[in-house]
Amino acid sequence: MAKDENGDNGKMKGKKYAKELRKLQGELCKLQDWVKHKGLRVIIVFEGRDAAGKGGTIRALTERVSPRVFRLVALPAPSDREKSQMYMQRYMQHFPAAGEIVIFDRSWYNRLGVEYVMGFATPEQHKRFLQLCPQMEKYMVDGGVQLIKIWLEVSDKEQKRRFEARMEDPLRQWKLSPMDLPSRERWFDYSRARDMMLKATDTRIAPWYLVRSDDKRAARLNIISHILSAIPHKKLPHEKVKLPSRSTKGAYDDDKTIARRKFIKERY
Repeated sequence: MAKDENGDNGKMKGKKYAKELRKLQGELCKLQDWVKHKGLRVIIVFEGRDAAGKGGTIRALTERVSPRVFRLVALPAPSDREKSQMYMQRYMQHFPAAGEIVIFDRSWYNRLGVEYVMGFATPEQHKRFLQLCPQMEKYMVDGGVQLIKIWLEVSDKEQKRRFEARMEDPLRQWKLSPMDLPSRERWFDYSRARDMMLKATDTRIAPWYLVRSDDKRAARLNIISHILSAIPHKKLPHEKVKLPSRSTKGAYDDDKTIARRKFIKERY
């Protein structure tokens, strides 16, 4: 990338980012049509360290496409009932039907990450899931689901900066979860959990793709570009749309009939 496309800190400038993002989002619209046309079933898993940029990447990925095709799943902590179920049960009910791309903002890999590091899963449960996960994913892929797994890796320095920014900005404080601050303290515990996860689940049939996300704009573009290349697609022909004229049959003053209704105060 040319130097003049980067800021003083070496990160991508907003103008360049907006231009490239618009191109990629246009291609995502073509992909959306193709997925519907072919009845594809796709799962995209987003994992990574806290503050690695998963949320912003998902927003960039989905803001110009239909939520009925690109369906986002971001599950809360499991209920008591869900805790008593088979572990994968709460995730499988959200798997895609034909013509859908399901995006998991965190996924069954919670078992190998936060649950293991924070003690919500026992060492035995962690070890067992390391063994079962590749088998389960092979079953998914053999059943016709395309599985794309993306890990966002943020540096120690950048994670610290982003956490501090959240703490100081009232518009970002909602992003701080009860797990965020302990994740700073347990950086190397999370690193070891990541390494064990990759060793066991980075398989030929369901590989992991990693992206360094200190430059969040560049990371978003690289991820979207990767997704587009991972799902072969073509532009489908569209019939030219012509807007019909408004019929005057049964015409009346339909604005007058609502004139005395309650309208929102025009403050702007």
